[in-house]
Amino acid sequence: MGICGTGMGSLAGMLKDSGYLVTGSDENVYPPMSNFLAACNIEIKNGYSPANLAHRPDLVVVGNTIRKTNPEALALAELAIPYVSFPQALGHYFLSDKTSLVVTGTHGKTTTSSLLATLLHKAGLTPGFMVGGLVQAFGRNYNLGESPYFVVEGDEYDTAFFDKGPKFLHYRPKIAIITSIEFDHADIYADLEEIKESFAKLVAIMPEDGCIIACYDDPVVRGIVKEAECEVLGYGIDAEAEWKLKNLKVSPNGTFFDVVHNNKIYASCRNPMPGRHNALNALAVIGVLDRLGLDAETITAALKNFEGVRRRQEVRGVVNDIVVIDDFAHHPTAVRETLTALRQAYKDRRLIAVFEPRTNSSRRRIFQKDYVLSFDSADRVVVREPVPLADFPADQLFSSKQLAADLKARGIEALAFTDTDAILDHLQSTLLPGDAVAILSNGGFDNIHTRLLDNLSVRSEARRQE
Repeated sequence: MGICGTGMGSLAGMLKDSGYLVTGSDENVYPPMSNFLAACNIEIKNGYSPANLAHRPDLVVVGNTIRKTNPEALALAELAIPYVSFPQALGHYFLSDKTSLVVTGTHGKTTTSSLLATLLHKAGLTPGFMVGGLVQAFGRNYNLGESPYFVVEGDEYDTAFFDKGPKFLHYRPKIAIITSIEFDHADIYADLEEIKESFAKLVAIMPEDGCIIACYDDPVVRGIVKEAECEVLGYGIDAEAEWKLKNLKVSPNGTFFDVVHNNKIYASCRNPMPGRHNALNALAVIGVLDRLGLDAETITAALKNFEGVRRRQEVRGVVNDIVVIDDFAHHPTAVRETLTALRQAYKDRRLIAVFEPRTNSSRRRIFQKDYVLSFDSADRVVVREPVPLADFPADQLFSSKQLAADLKARGIEALAFTDTDAILDHLQSTLLPGDAVAILSNGGFDNIHTRLLDNLSVRSEARRQE
């Protein structure tokens, strides 16, 4: 139920690949997930109905988009058919006999888990994995794997309507990475303290022979892992970290840095993804791989050939020397770090940031002031007015117009637009050769990337023929 979600659809594919007969239902049946499921020969019912359970499946996996008042959920209870949540199913069917490598934290989960899965693959230990983005080395976001390892992106979002605990508590971690802990998911958590409680529960379930790779640059993370009964290895720039980042240099060709392990030079590395935050993500992965027994030469060789992950600083195209970049950043910290990295990588280009506030948190006023400090690396900022959250008073909603005004007060050129069409018109008339456009959203943003590239191609051809 809720089969067209990214995680649910991938789980359905994994179950199908494992030999199970799988069907599903959803009210949002559209590409690309509908095409993926059709290719898997998985039948989908459009809409939720008791009739979808008439064939009496042996087990129902309930996605967290399903509410207890859903007509199919009500029928599920009446028919007394066994059911589990998505995280429970993943844990039972795919993690029970594996060494589970769980990547958690407010930021960088998808990039870090993709990097970990890819580097294991390149080292000849192709793992099972499920992550929140398309891993370029595999062309998909999941894999059954044949090695003892399974990499899973550990989300702190709630599990299901019948289990309000975080998803990552079901993932049986043997080794866990914690990249950062900040307030997010305002529709689930009231404040940072509740977020911290969730991560404290993760630390508490770590086995004594397990290991946490923790970012010591984040004081909240350091405070949480102090209670761990397993081994804790710190990473970052912090002096007390076992794994340290040194001599960072960012260029269009990637990020170069030295790794120091227990105060000794471990390796000189190149990560194709730009930015300090991506170097830290790589450092966490190096810590995991070293603990699994891989040597420095194998790790660094695999890292320099990392193909990346879809929608993370992904160059979607270049037209008339205008670079269009797609990134998933939406939290104020992620926006700041992403733009800082792009500024360093494209230092000779004008950097235009196009931002869509789309998450439940970013559409509320809670981050209104935080976003003002997130765009300092951009030369111009274009913001779309968000779709208002239902049943929220206006004074609790985020205002793109206010953000633009506050950015102007800081000396940053900024504009707010009511819709994507207006943004496209503005970009088409103002972009110049040599510009880099960073489009930041956790959603499809009305297919703005493809539409912008098409518009620029038409404009370039028209000018060429003049």
